[in-house]
Amino acid sequence: MKALIPAAGLGTRFLPATKAVPKEMLMVVNKPAIQYVVEEGFASGADEVVIINARNKKAIEEHFSPDTALVDTLNQRGKTAYAHAVEQAGSYVVRFVYQDEPLGLGHAIYCARDVVGDEPFYVLLGDVLVPDNAMLTRMKRVSEQHHNASVIAVMPVPDEEVSRFGIIGGTEVSADVWKIDSLVEKPALQDAPTHLAVFGRYLLTPRVMELLSHVKPGVGGEIQLTDALEALLREEEMYALAVDAREGFDTGTPESWLHTNNELYKRTFGK
Repeated sequence: MKALIPAAGLGTRFLPATKAVPKEMLMVVNKPAIQYVVEEGFASGADEVVIINARNKKAIEEHFSPDTALVDTLNQRGKTAYAHAVEQAGSYVVRFVYQDEPLGLGHAIYCARDVVGDEPFYVLLGDVLVPDNAMLTRMKRVSEQHHNASVIAVMPVPDEEVSRFGIIGGTEVSADVWKIDSLVEKPALQDAPTHLAVFGRYLLTPRVMELLSHVKPGVGGEIQLTDALEALLREEEMYALAVDAREGFDTGTPESWLHTNNELYKRTFGK
């Protein structure tokens, strides 16, 4: 099973910082955001982590490349903790594929079709961090309990945030597990079937990749993953794992990035 991390976006909300630095490389406490996501991918038991990158975002590739000269210099200067951090980042064997046009999340995932083949796969959105690395393992367990069905993570959101997210409809079949019967993209509060918002972690069957090949561009000319998931619902069962707000953190806006830094700093250093 592969873990796919889409990372080719423009990072528009963080301009002008992201003019020169990829959004995924912005620091969260003591390492770039994308390193948390890569580490989660490997912790899930995936046999390969694949970053779907833009060709001009070389900093991401450099971060995950070994730099023995820098490690040696740091060690010689007695900065062994920094040397270890640099060595660790360069030790992750990550594959890169490229999205040459910004045509949406669904298109980004489809760019990795040759890597995935006919296997199920994870999708980890790069602006969502799960520091304890346990969510994907729980999702895989749910999938196995339901005939290897697709599973997405969802999180309850308050009334005022419902219209910002994709919302699921369905029936709770066991503690924190829902059988999905509908997906509604950014509904008005009165039209939302639940308050459970899609949270940026997916375990998907190979059929999703096939369906993405037929999805037509939607709003903004983009190919949406949600459209493929709605088509999948007509063919296969799909489940959701409801997670707690303390399990995951959003870094998609400057405000949420700052909040995540503050919360994870307190967790890391106890302050």
